[in-house]
Amino acid sequence: MNYRLDNMPTISIEFDDMLQLIGCNRENDTISYRTSQGEKKELQIEELLHKLAMLGSDVGDINEGILEAEFFPNRPDMYSVEGVARSLRAFLEIQPGLRKYEVKESDIVMNVEESILNVRPFIGAALIKGVTMTDPLIQSIMGIQEKLHITLGRNRVKVAIGVHDYEYIEPPFTYKAIHPSDITFIPLDMDQEMDLKEILMRHDKGKDYAFTLEQFDRYPIIIDKKWDVLSFPPIINGELTAVSEETKDIFLDITGNDRNSVYYALNIMATMLAERGGTIYSVEVAYPDHSETLPNLSSQRISLEQSMVDRYLGEGIDKEKIIECLSLTGHEVNYPEGKTDNIGNNIFLVDSPPYRTDILHPIDIIEDIAIGFGYDKFPMVLPKGMTFGNPLALESLCYTIREFFIGQGFLEIMTLALSNDDKEFRHLGKEVGDRVIIQNPISKDHTNIRVTLLPSMLEILKKNLHRDLPQKIFEIGDVVIKGKNLRKAGGVVIHNKASFTEIKGIIKAFLRYLSIDDYNLVEVDNPALIKGRRCTVKVDNEGLMEFGEVHPRTITRFSLSNPIIAFEVNVEALISFLDLK
Repeated sequence: MNYRLDNMPTISIEFDDMLQLIGCNRENDTISYRTSQGEKKELQIEELLHKLAMLGSDVGDINEGILEAEFFPNRPDMYSVEGVARSLRAFLEIQPGLRKYEVKESDIVMNVEESILNVRPFIGAALIKGVTMTDPLIQSIMGIQEKLHITLGRNRVKVAIGVHDYEYIEPPFTYKAIHPSDITFIPLDMDQEMDLKEILMRHDKGKDYAFTLEQFDRYPIIIDKKWDVLSFPPIINGELTAVSEETKDIFLDITGNDRNSVYYALNIMATMLAERGGTIYSVEVAYPDHSETLPNLSSQRISLEQSMVDRYLGEGIDKEKIIECLSLTGHEVNYPEGKTDNIGNNIFLVDSPPYRTDILHPIDIIEDIAIGFGYDKFPMVLPKGMTFGNPLALESLCYTIREFFIGQGFLEIMTLALSNDDKEFRHLGKEVGDRVIIQNPISKDHTNIRVTLLPSMLEILKKNLHRDLPQKIFEIGDVVIKGKNLRKAGGVVIHNKASFTEIKGIIKAFLRYLSIDDYNLVEVDNPALIKGRRCTVKVDNEGLMEFGEVHPRTITRFSLSNPIIAFEVNVEALISFLDLK
């Protein structure tokens, strides 16, 4: 039996280890277990694999005791055998309902200094005591770290995970940013001390992830009371706290640029270790202006109306069956008897696990109801009517614009919507104005979202200085002005005789192509274009597009030298004029 798809995280599971975590016994190809009600059940291995596939995975065969399984990216809590076993225990009715974990208090403090807030501002931490390290667990920890770094962590930019042997460190801990030469330590898998800059240049992990810190002059570090280094996030841990088969107590640090992702990763890692018998202890994370006690393993509650379930899944699933289906997928339903809305519709208050990153909306709860009910149990019904989609007016007009400029010999480009103040304003001779600023930019070149297409196109010309002239390019893309997305179309032409007459001819031909005859050309106040050679096309006193010769100041600031002509069309204003909505 095979259920495989491509491009999903794959984990290798020791099959017998998974069965032990689930609470099953195996005899040849038969698996037996008892439900929470004491009922004895038996399954063939093929049936168990089918149930695992129904939970949202693509399952391969078992080879030499190892099961290869791929899991959908929205379920990082199942990137370990412990998470898989937890889900199967609920699905098989061995331990249905919401899995709850006790978090014991501790006096451990993680102090967060002001210096780190502009570098990598969020951190989560927890202590898990009494873990019995085994080869499968060590492999599982390494595997889930790697997969969380790639998926939830976006290659360690959003989240990076540190796993430490607690025996060799002493709280309180401090999370701060320091100059690269201010501290040295022995990084993991090395035998000599290095400062932070040396690690980025010489350590394999440093080379791989140096890009995450390239825009900073101070780097993150986590130290203990004795100034021993736990971690240099998001790059490498210290050799001092390396986990081994002798480790009993594990300290977790999770750092990143996104608070929710950091806390989800902490919950996933802490509960995974608790599934191996560990006891979770809290850590007080003390920011300069507030403190948080982590991990927070409180359930998340979503209100769900039965009418919504009926709308998406049909009316064949009654109240009791909905509660049962959610229990099989690890939820707990709080259903006050007789709780309805003002039209008699049943309302469910659904508590979901704190490690489920995919539960964002009632529709996600409905998906789990469908999983618990069984997709193979829904009756096959032909659609009641046939419908045909039509393109949106905006996309139709963009196609028309694209068709015209390709016909004029322009080459279409597609550029990144992120930019910076120099390119969007200063290089164009403008004062820095209203724009959307990126809170935690990964590069000084990408600090805001563009407000015009011209800088993006000039950057392309700059990268093609070695190409023959003339060059004619255009782009259709979004800009953000006053917090609102607007579709624009723009183009540039560069050669040694580019002139206002040429661009005026192109724009007049474009207007004829759109059957726009009644318009006015009015000089526009745009400092990126040369005064006296810059126009806006106005219809009914509304500007639809601007065009003209690019100012020499702008040309030189983009390291170009030949004359350039440019235009930019407000596609959405054009839609309104053409009455295409």
